[in-house]
Amino acid sequence: MHKTKTSTSFFSTRFALPVLLVAASLLTACGTPSGPSGPGTGSTATPARPRAEFIRPAPGATLSRFDGNRNKGIDIAGDLGDPVMASADGRVVYVGGELRGYGNMVIVKHNETYLTAYAHNNVILVKEKDVVRQGQKIAEMGKSGADRVKLHFEIRKQGVAVNPEPYLDGRAR
Repeated sequence: MHKTKTSTSFFSTRFALPVLLVAASLLTACGTPSGPSGPGTGSTATPARPRAEFIRPAPGATLSRFDGNRNKGIDIAGDLGDPVMASADGRVVYVGGELRGYGNMVIVKHNETYLTAYAHNNVILVKEKDVVRQGQKIAEMGKSGADRVKLHFEIRKQGVAVNPEPYLDGRAR
């Protein structure tokens, strides 16, 4: 059963832009309001560097690494239907397949600084506006828009793609 849902009404009515442009803008900017408390949010102390703690969204081997140009994230190997987990707490801000080269994709906003993207899914188990928790299964691995089964995973910091590996192994926050 294919549960992928493409929702355009939220974005097209709120922003009056085609969904394709909105998904692309989500990958380049994190400044939209809303989102739950999560990593890096809600401190009464003096402002500090935003804090985010991410986990690897799938256990497979890394097929290709971030290079900042051709690959804006990492590709993780797996089998059709393997679970894709939320890397950190957040709110789902996009579910769809309109962005060329990403296939069926989920974008989760973690706070005003970070969002993550999970691409090439076979089945998506969440919908826009859902609150997700770190480690929660949000999709099943697939090969939509790809030549093989894999998960393409990106972390965006203030809209700019960053190498996910230092965030996944605790070297960067």
